[in-house]
Amino acid sequence: MRPSRKQLIKNLAFYLGGDQPFVSWLERIRSVFGAFLGLLLVITTAKFLGELGGTDEWLMASLGASALLVFALPQSPMAQPWAVIAGNTLSALAGISIFRFVNDPLLAMPLAASLSILGMFALRCLHPPAAAVALIVVLSQINHYQYAFFPVMVDSILLILAGTIYSNLTGKPYPNRPN
Repeated sequence: MRPSRKQLIKNLAFYLGGDQPFVSWLERIRSVFGAFLGLLLVITTAKFLGELGGTDEWLMASLGASALLVFALPQSPMAQPWAVIAGNTLSALAGISIFRFVNDPLLAMPLAASLSILGMFALRCLHPPAAAVALIVVLSQINHYQYAFFPVMVDSILLILAGTIYSNLTGKPYPNRPN
């Protein structure tokens, strides 16, 4: 039996985002504006702290992906403070360690990302953008452990603080409260 045109369109739509839940325009604007304000705060503060401390690295590149989770999906377990802060910091530590001990980048990159995922499973802090932190560390050839604490951990904390304030001011409880 041949599927109807309507069924083919429905199947195709599923693979082109048809499985995404509807989000009102008000919620979209709330999320986008929050991400903008939160990232602006984090970037400005991190740049100031970097200049104050004489540090060249003051921003982690995956922060935008973390902001999406914190501001657009604040109820997700992967957007909770422990997941964001510990996931990003642990992944930076894993990436730095692998970079220091594995000389082949083709092996170091997947090893750093996969070990960061293993660590996040172990510490119950799954945060998808954090796996990118491990890759970024290897690609950027960062070999000093200070990077895991500044900018990675500090940026993560600042993002969580901004997300907490913004979400609660706009009627979205964050972080999740235990039942």
